[in-house]
Amino acid sequence: MLGFVTTPQNLDERFRDAVSALPAPDARRAPADAVHDGALLTGDLALELFDAQLASRHLDLAARWLRSFNEGFYTIGSSGHEGNAAVAAALLPTDPALLHYRSAAFFCARAKSLADAARDVLRGVVASAHEPIAGGRHKVFGNADLNIVPTTSTVASHLPRAVGLAFSLARPHEGERRWPADAITVATFGDASANHASATAALNAAGWFEHSGLLHGGLESRRYGLPLLLICEDNGLGVSVPSPDGWLAAMLRSRPGVRYTSADGCDLAGTYHAAVEAAGFVRRERRPAVLHLSTVRLMGHAGADAEVAYRAPDEINRDLERDPLVGTARLLVAAGLLGPDEVIARYDEIGWQVRKIAEEVLSEPKLASVAEIVAPLAPRRPLRVAHQITEAATRAVGPGAAARSKAFDGKLPEQSGPLTLAQTINATLTDAMVTNPAMLLFGEDVGRKGGVYGVTKRIQERFGAERVFDTLLDETTILGLALGTGMDGRLPVPEIQYLAYLHNAEDQLRGEAATLSFFSSGAFRNPMVVRVAGLAYQQSFGGHFHNDNSVAVLRDVPGLVLAVPSRPADAAPMLRSCLASAAADGSVCVFLEPIALYHTRDLYEQGDNEWLAPYGAPNTWSGEHVPVGRARTYPVGNATDLTIVTYGNGLRMSLRVAARLAADGYGSRVVDLRWLSPLPAADLVREAAATGRVLIVDETRRSGGVGEGILAALVDGGFVGAARRIASADSLIPLGPAAQHVLVGEDAITQGAHALLAR
Repeated sequence: MLGFVTTPQNLDERFRDAVSALPAPDARRAPADAVHDGALLTGDLALELFDAQLASRHLDLAARWLRSFNEGFYTIGSSGHEGNAAVAAALLPTDPALLHYRSAAFFCARAKSLADAARDVLRGVVASAHEPIAGGRHKVFGNADLNIVPTTSTVASHLPRAVGLAFSLARPHEGERRWPADAITVATFGDASANHASATAALNAAGWFEHSGLLHGGLESRRYGLPLLLICEDNGLGVSVPSPDGWLAAMLRSRPGVRYTSADGCDLAGTYHAAVEAAGFVRRERRPAVLHLSTVRLMGHAGADAEVAYRAPDEINRDLERDPLVGTARLLVAAGLLGPDEVIARYDEIGWQVRKIAEEVLSEPKLASVAEIVAPLAPRRPLRVAHQITEAATRAVGPGAAARSKAFDGKLPEQSGPLTLAQTINATLTDAMVTNPAMLLFGEDVGRKGGVYGVTKRIQERFGAERVFDTLLDETTILGLALGTGMDGRLPVPEIQYLAYLHNAEDQLRGEAATLSFFSSGAFRNPMVVRVAGLAYQQSFGGHFHNDNSVAVLRDVPGLVLAVPSRPADAAPMLRSCLASAAADGSVCVFLEPIALYHTRDLYEQGDNEWLAPYGAPNTWSGEHVPVGRARTYPVGNATDLTIVTYGNGLRMSLRVAARLAADGYGSRVVDLRWLSPLPAADLVREAAATGRVLIVDETRRSGGVGEGILAALVDGGFVGAARRIASADSLIPLGPAAQHVLVGEDAITQGAHALLAR
């Protein structure tokens, strides 16, 4: 049975044997002519693409060779998929491409310089710090100069981003665009990952946009398309699981609004013809299409994969007979462009070049410190962020003054008296739309309805459906739109209607948004501010989907900023900081808005209006600025006996408890964290040390909740006083009054405070 295991050695031998057996050409075609009658592919281009195919194959062989002595760390190869070189040739070099891990020939074909392409890829294989896109952090296909966006996707999680990027390319905007107006977005993916939820979401969204007319302006009549070309490279296998015969074709054909074409991906001329036709359709019509390429997978899934364990020998041999390199060699010899000996000489020459480069990159340095590794993850430039806010304020009172007055119907929010949290967020978003023409606001129900809680009320009326629009009900697509539009020079502000719904799509934040700068060394970024209505304590409504108190998945995403505004006075400056951080640093921010506090007016007693706050005029924005990661302290009484650390709904409850403690002679300082990531550790430790007693009031769950991080920060910061934690139960939140039994309440806070004060 081992004789049927495809190895680098016998793949090489089979190619040589197959080419040597080809008959010498009877006649030679001119290189400028088509390779055969009726073909679009010329001899010159065929030779160029053959070189890219050969480079791709030798990169796979080199990766296996490096792995054999533990110097290579990535062996998922492109052997059998080399026909995608023809797809690269059918596109413009300015078309942004998002490539999956078997698209090496595409990368080589677009790079033109095979030596440069090989060096880039092999540096990724050996995790060299000199690798120009990811810097040794991962092996990806990416290059900013080649307009190839790096993606680590193995399950098509990059496809929603591709939809978002095509969405942006189709629409004019006043920001600084990265790609020309005639560009189309291309994304490659595999047959197995076509079944993943992210691929299904992307295909559905592409068809939905085309069908619904949203891209035609929504409330308006202007028409826009979706210039998206999806390439499904179908080798019939997902590691060891075969794709059912005919399934991919049937599934892809059935997608409404998405044009379907197919080709034999092992036939270079046929693939080029189909790719030219498909790309031309997308570019001309600005409509989505999918090109389904039949390919083969040679040498198994990756280096350690032994296909003989799950595939019959005749299946493996059938794939080997369709080797695209042999197919292209046969095409070139039949056209008289090369003789068999010339093909093998070309193969050996490129192989020698690739092996030489592989030997050279072995000695290059690896990433050697945490600081090096995390450098591009989430740059924090507070002075630049502060300057961004000052510039926005200047625009609001200068060139934008008339537009600002019009947006607010002549009555500016600073003239409207104290506002609620919801009203403050609405005013801040409106001001941001005035001062940043590149900003987009979108999500479920945010447009015509103005949000389920009225937070975006009338903003679409003020700025039109071009910039404020409703989306389909799919969180993956909403975040994908943000990922794509952010890369194209816009500032997307998507809304996730409820926190629990984010979990349907959280990998778009974890695996796509947070990784882009990390795996591109900052060459690409996707700035965004994701507004999420969440947390618990809604009265007479909900259950666990509408009263969700779990933020652990957000705090676990490296580099992500998680803001939780509790009061109107903080909401505006915090939201401005998030928007400025996204614009200046490319930050991925989540602005988590406590639903239960949206319309709260009172603090201590009914009618006191203590939870309201006036809205600051633009000339106050710089002075009100709240830097990312800074807490706010409320002294109550003499503020010397107890420190209460909290956030969100916990702030209002803690202030009420602190007032009662003050009446009993105990002084407290209530610390509103405001930022759950990064935690304001320095502020936290300082305020804890001031009293020596810390009560943590955490409305998230006891296990995996924010309180665990607070305790760790205190320990790491050297706090040696007494600490106690009050948290919600490890339970989903039930419907109705039963919720009070699992959530933190004022009685529990009071009991915890007295327990600490008694020490």
